[in-house]
Amino acid sequence: MRTLRLSRRGVLAGTAATAAVATLPVLQGRAQAADNGSETAAPAYRWRNAVQGGTGFISGVLFHPSCRGLAYLRTDIGGAYRWDDRTDRWIPLIDHLGWDDWNLLGVEAMAVDPAHPNRLYLTLGAYTQSWAGNGAVLRSDDRGATWKRTDLAVKLGGNEDGRGAGERLLVDPRDSDTLWLGTRHDGLLKSTDRGATWQPADFPAVPSATGQGVTLLVAVGRTVYAGWGDSDGTADKPNLYRTADGKTWEPVPGGPTGTAAKVPIRAAYDRHTRELYVTYANAPGPNGQSDGSVHKLRTTNGKWTEVTPVKPGGTATDGSADTFGYGGVAVDARRPGTLVVSTNNRWAEIDTVFRSTNGGRTWTSLKDRAVLDVSETPYLKWGGDKPKFGWWIQALALDPFDSEHVVYGTGATLYGTRDLRHWAPEIRGVEEAAIRQLVSPPTGEAHLLSGNGDIGVMYHERLTASPSRGMASNPVFGTCTGLSLAPAKPSYVVRAGWGNDGNGAYSNDGGKTWAPFETQPAVAKDAPGPIATSADGGVLLWSFGTANPGYRSADNGATWSEVASFPKGAAPVPDPVDPTRFYAFDTTTGTVFASTDGGLTFTAGATGLATGDAEFQLKAAPGRTGDLWLSLKWNGLYRSTDGGATFTKVSSCHTSHTLGFGKAAEGASYPAIYMVGAIETFNAVYRSDDEAKTWTRINDDQHQWGWTGAAITGDPRVYGRVYLGTNGRGVQYGDPA
Repeated sequence: MRTLRLSRRGVLAGTAATAAVATLPVLQGRAQAADNGSETAAPAYRWRNAVQGGTGFISGVLFHPSCRGLAYLRTDIGGAYRWDDRTDRWIPLIDHLGWDDWNLLGVEAMAVDPAHPNRLYLTLGAYTQSWAGNGAVLRSDDRGATWKRTDLAVKLGGNEDGRGAGERLLVDPRDSDTLWLGTRHDGLLKSTDRGATWQPADFPAVPSATGQGVTLLVAVGRTVYAGWGDSDGTADKPNLYRTADGKTWEPVPGGPTGTAAKVPIRAAYDRHTRELYVTYANAPGPNGQSDGSVHKLRTTNGKWTEVTPVKPGGTATDGSADTFGYGGVAVDARRPGTLVVSTNNRWAEIDTVFRSTNGGRTWTSLKDRAVLDVSETPYLKWGGDKPKFGWWIQALALDPFDSEHVVYGTGATLYGTRDLRHWAPEIRGVEEAAIRQLVSPPTGEAHLLSGNGDIGVMYHERLTASPSRGMASNPVFGTCTGLSLAPAKPSYVVRAGWGNDGNGAYSNDGGKTWAPFETQPAVAKDAPGPIATSADGGVLLWSFGTANPGYRSADNGATWSEVASFPKGAAPVPDPVDPTRFYAFDTTTGTVFASTDGGLTFTAGATGLATGDAEFQLKAAPGRTGDLWLSLKWNGLYRSTDGGATFTKVSSCHTSHTLGFGKAAEGASYPAIYMVGAIETFNAVYRSDDEAKTWTRINDDQHQWGWTGAAITGDPRVYGRVYLGTNGRGVQYGDPA
């Protein structure tokens, strides 16, 4: 079979198969007068990912039990995917969800119908807090090519603790029209019309005290079992229930008790031996687990047996406590008594996958003889010499048509093997990075530098392959908080972020290699913020949150001095031409500040602008002095041509969330402007070739990617090319087709 059959070198080489081309619709407003703003129909744009390769938590993987070569994958913030066996890559399924549906990019659960291979169900919703919207169910009859949607009256938690448990969605084994949905706070829901409508089921464990609720649903023959995350497994507080008739639920007696079996995480049924395997932990994970166990239930007689491979709580090789829980479990559909389970949150000894061929009597750790090849995803070395087997392993699956094809998800990738020894990422097509900053250099090998959440900075010498240098190192950052290039000296770049070995660094070769600043302000370790370099690279300004002053260096980070007049918490913006000029917007007072002495002092300019908006962005137009653009989210877009002394509202757009510049159109003297915002009533991606007098929408309804308000920039060397940062779908880049 070809299911996920990929070379052991990995699967990250991008091709034109990633491209998606759509003819854009003509939208209302295109005939408006130019002075009031207008929107025109655009030529088709081709959208692709700038390949990084995974970079986020894989919360679930599901092989179809009766269709060879068909599998699905879910993430906590980046949507769901289908494996395409013809092209050997994952296909994103919910990129059509737009700005207002950002919360639905967190996938809580997925389900397939064994009797109908084309049917797919997803439950969506990232957060259960009051500020997040309710969840939704998507149902498809063509494997996710098209969808029907039902909005729910409850909230789901696809990016909350417990997101690696499940699956919480199940097609009833007796009736394909009946579905079960486990929720965090609202018990069990049931649908009898294939997910079109939902009603509360008569489930005995409601309400949820901790917000975990139903953690898993699994079919055992014609019986459905449900895990409950708010109990401890005792007789009066059971954590596993079942129904044989789809109406009445009863506790499953005799199950394990104690902290090691407090929360049922995942379950898998061996139909050959009629045994149900359940993994447990003392917390839902992926964070916070320190104890756990594995048990099996012989469903023919109700006998429970503990089959835990290694009990948590011993001493690790470094002398620390070896604490962890258990996460994934999958059985071999072809070999009775053969199964795999995974540890989770095991930091001292590193998580592993255990395999048993005798029903859990003995186990082998697959990590112990594993050969990991991340040559096509070098960032997985995390700035060191070799990769680790993984962490946060809760998604675990075993191909029903290939007993040696095992895949498991981590906090950054999906590893797979075809021989139980050699492992490589099986992640082609999946891009889950949350993008914080984007820089497109005017010269040099790379057209893009990206600043990311969790995986620092990457130097994209190619857009179609994962960066060969991996994460920027010396030092390694987790999340990048600042990235700035000197326009008059583009080989000079600085970055800032969260790291254990320093929080700031500079590069003299355009971002290929880095060196840490010789010193850094004391506050940098606890509050690294945005950083900027002057146009010529001679001065650095670094911001450290609203509780701390800004700092300045004129010797490449050898020494730093406090800038008392710099507005606390503001992001420094350098003038792209004049190295003596810097700008900053103080959102607490709605005031723009400017410096004309190289950042030594700042004075107030325009005031009375919007206050309290943490998502503002101040940008300077390239090649011009004092030409500033201020995106004030729902308050719109403003422009200054006098260095921030005064601002005029741009009448052509309703809202502006992020703004960037690229190469000018042929015959135009001003750079192309790219914006995520709204010309009338909905947010989209736009380009203007005439200084924001008119706008052209360049994305389409099938390419929206949820929330896209963090970063956008054009390419200064390629007209029409735009790089767009998403919150869970990586860097999207578009070219006129």
